[in-house]
Amino acid sequence: MTWPAAAPLQGARLQLEPLAIAHAEEAAEILDDGRLHEWTGGTPPTREELERRYRRQTVGHSPDGRQGWLNWMLRTIRGGQLVGTVQATLYRPRPARVEAELAWVVGHAFQGAGYGREGASTMVRWLRTQGVAGCVAHVHPGHRASAGIARALGMRPTDAIHDGEVLWADFDPREDEDE
Repeated sequence: MTWPAAAPLQGARLQLEPLAIAHAEEAAEILDDGRLHEWTGGTPPTREELERRYRRQTVGHSPDGRQGWLNWMLRTIRGGQLVGTVQATLYRPRPARVEAELAWVVGHAFQGAGYGREGASTMVRWLRTQGVAGCVAHVHPGHRASAGIARALGMRPTDAIHDGEVLWADFDPREDEDE
């Protein structure tokens, strides 16, 4: 199965750079903050862990090819500062439909400036041009900032809960269950 490759994208204030292994050193600096794991658990990754992760992710698809992996680093146009990441995992719930599970992380020092919303919105606009019909995200019920991003993307919370996180969607995910 062929999946689109992440392309360089640009928002009003951000460049979205397709993920490269070389981003690991710079990313380790902004991700080295335990506060980023308050809602998701875990601990900050080391540069070596990021290099291994990025090596897997830059392939662009899961080992079995059933998912497409698109990852971008968010960099300010003015100043060139790396501020976070956005990602989309593509899948086909049925042969003629592609959906994307989205995620975003903004470094603690850069939160509250709208970078997550801008990066995720820029990514979703591009995903639509690639034939993505629906988007979902898992958001911890107490994480108001991520809920705000999901809402800005046109998503609404569903009744589904996975690992303590609410599934947000811009379509009725029960439609896929009926197919």
